[in-house]
Amino acid sequence: MSQSEANASVARSTDEDRVVVVGLGYVGLPLAVALARSAAVIGFDIDAERIAELSRGQDRTREVDEHALRASRLQVTSDADACAGAAIYIVTVPTPVDGSSRPDLRPLLAATETLARLLDPAARPIIVYESTVYPGVTEDICGPLIERVSGLKRGVDFFLGYSPERINPGDREHSVDRIVKVVAGENDAVTERLAALYGNVTEAGIFRAKSIKTAEAAKVIENAQRDINIAFMNEITQIFAKLGLSTLDVLEAAGTKWNFLKFRPGLVGGHCIGVDPYYLSHCAQSLGHLPRVILAGRSINDGMGTWVADSLHSRRESRIGSVLVLGVTFKEDVPDLRNSKVVDVVKRLRWLGHDVTLHDPLADAGAAREEYGLTLDADALDRRYDVVLAAVPHLSYRRMDAATVAALVEEDGLIADLHGIWRGQALPDGLQCWSL
Repeated sequence: MSQSEANASVARSTDEDRVVVVGLGYVGLPLAVALARSAAVIGFDIDAERIAELSRGQDRTREVDEHALRASRLQVTSDADACAGAAIYIVTVPTPVDGSSRPDLRPLLAATETLARLLDPAARPIIVYESTVYPGVTEDICGPLIERVSGLKRGVDFFLGYSPERINPGDREHSVDRIVKVVAGENDAVTERLAALYGNVTEAGIFRAKSIKTAEAAKVIENAQRDINIAFMNEITQIFAKLGLSTLDVLEAAGTKWNFLKFRPGLVGGHCIGVDPYYLSHCAQSLGHLPRVILAGRSINDGMGTWVADSLHSRRESRIGSVLVLGVTFKEDVPDLRNSKVVDVVKRLRWLGHDVTLHDPLADAGAAREEYGLTLDADALDRRYDVVLAAVPHLSYRRMDAATVAALVEEDGLIADLHGIWRGQALPDGLQCWSL
């Protein structure tokens, strides 16, 4: 079959063609459930325990509720062979960085090798990547790998596409069915096939990027831009702290200007904002360009946890004491512990000699222990501490009244409220209060 004939066969694909979503985490599961409303979808994950949980209607990420999961037509499996011969494979595995902050493509390449063995050239399958990468990974790394493992020819036996994920864990407003979906294929027929597939999912519309590399670049700068803006907020926070000013007070005033960008300071972790800029900087350096702004922003944000701990220590006049840290996940109202910068605060406080107790109503205690060696104390709210640090503004913490907050702190203690969740509370006289 010629390439033009192969392209035409892609365009003739029907909505009944099987779709396989590879990776059922925070990104893959909501996408698979949404796709299953209009297509035959198999969700594949190498974690057999995760598949067992999903089969029971349980989602540990809390991105899909039990009712929606049980009602879905989605099939889930950890058996790769059950995914053979599909028309479309969508890869949503993590793309982390290694200990030296360099892109770690091992999960992506492992998933690519697995699906390469499942391809049926008669189906003219499309392999779509949603994982965040730097421009060129899909076509220059993944495509050749598929060819080597499968023995098939790209552009004839299989085709490549890219559609960057935009999942924001815990965000019920910007869910996968309410956001604009960017799609790009290696040719127009693939792009249109992906536009039709994702068009059945989202009500916000489809944007056809000029090329796969364009779509890859768009994704990686989305989070890099946010990282840089937050880094500016964190730097001015450190400046204003020396002036005795509250950054939150300053931002309230500055925010009255119509074109002021309303970012806030804080701990920047997670699987996207704290990671993606390193993919862009790696790409830049491989081209001989030193990405000064991107790396400066990362440096500021990576050091924010240590700065917070040192600030608390200084406000206590270097007195060693007991510290309760409320929240250890990377953001509010999610159980996700990946790349949580609260861990940096805890490590620094302990290095300074403080006795630190951790509490989080959403984080999995086993995961916290396994990933970071941290112990969560479910009964931590029954005692008093020299310092109470509201590190993550979970809903249960935001709902605490003044009496509840005060009951956690010794009479001459310090309340450190990073996000200003208790700024409106009339706390007892004598308590020190500090926020960014």
